[in-house]
Amino acid sequence: MLAAGVAGLLIAMGLMVVRLLRGPTAYDRVLAVNSFGTKTVLMIALMGFAVGRPDFLDVAIVYALINFISTIALMKVFRLRSLGEPLARLSMSRETPDA
Repeated sequence: MLAAGVAGLLIAMGLMVVRLLRGPTAYDRVLAVNSFGTKTVLMIALMGFAVGRPDFLDVAIVYALINFISTIALMKVFRLRSLGEPLARLSMSRETPDA
């Protein structure tokens, strides 16, 4: 049963690589990277279960947090074209004074 789960995850990860390489938009590619990271977290958890090492779950949680933060950063780069100025400053600078 564990082998079937690993095989399913590997097939899904392969499909994510195809979407990453052939995705028509940048957002498709970001979604593929995020999905690939999620499947990697599941793979780490399955490996920990298979070898009887529960500390692999800690590694999986850290990897999931890194995956989440990198996805947020990538989406911010695609939206603003930089990691610089926060959104609050952008909305304040776009307001025109009433004259």
